[in-house]
Amino acid sequence: MGRQRRKKQTERSLELGNTTRVQEFILLGLSTSPETREVLFVVFLTLYLLTLLENALIVFLVCSHSELHKPMYFFLGNLSCLEMCYVSVTMPSLLVGLWMGPYHVPFTACMTQLFFFIVLICTECTLLASMAYDRYVAICRPLHYPLLMRPQVCLGLAGTSWLGGLLVSVAKTTCIASLSYCGPNVLNQFFCDVSPLLNLSCTHVALTELVDFLSAIVIFCGTLLVALASYSVIGVTVFRMPSATARRKAFSTCASHLVVVGIFYSAALFIYCRPSHIRSMDLNKVLSVIYTVATPMCNPVIYCLRNKEVHAALLRTLRWT
Repeated sequence: MGRQRRKKQTERSLELGNTTRVQEFILLGLSTSPETREVLFVVFLTLYLLTLLENALIVFLVCSHSELHKPMYFFLGNLSCLEMCYVSVTMPSLLVGLWMGPYHVPFTACMTQLFFFIVLICTECTLLASMAYDRYVAICRPLHYPLLMRPQVCLGLAGTSWLGGLLVSVAKTTCIASLSYCGPNVLNQFFCDVSPLLNLSCTHVALTELVDFLSAIVIFCGTLLVALASYSVIGVTVFRMPSATARRKAFSTCASHLVVVGIFYSAALFIYCRPSHIRSMDLNKVLSVIYTVATPMCNPVIYCLRNKEVHAALLRTLRWT
């Protein structure tokens, strides 16, 4: 009797799991108003194509001009490649939502998008820290720059950035995908993000939140500290320079990167670390647009406008054509 009762309970549990397990999610998208969606679709499609064009141009300039074969431009080329991938992970789902309104996303497709999103955002954090270290060596230890930033070191830093993002994403995505989602299945976001998915889980998420917290400490906070430490030392070194011209030149070499770091980390810090009493899903979506759409589009403009060598290479390319 006991064995039969346990068998029935197991069958009932399996049947319940099969009926309540979420097989797809509904993305509400950026806007629910049809009139607004039409305008936003045109705007964001233009921004998407412009972002791809800008970053592809940066990669082309870095690869085709020998004077840009330097560590700083090597990292800039990596960043542009990453931005093209990054915006291509989130922007298509944003555009589909603006075109169709709320739409269904299969569970597997949602987890796949989440995986690539985490890979790219973690890689960008580490790559920005590597670029900050490059500027630190260039300004604070110029005599050792050829040795400390030789090609093998640059390749190692870039490879570590991509590998670190991959490992973190495997751990986080595996934990999130293994959770049970019993409903509701509505994500008030334009792509599959970590926080909205955790809020929908009907199982205990303590382990997943721990993995998320530890990865944030290691990747996000760790790279932010590296960037802050690098620029703190750079600031002290620059202000100690006797010549105003030397100070201006040193500051101009890292100002563009400092702007990019400020925009990226400010948006990410506010969306993930602000107090719970001011949490708003609509505000989340606006902030997500900043670091998934605005930052990839603005980065090439910031670097091209403030960097004389990139600007000169672009002008030569335009003359050749």
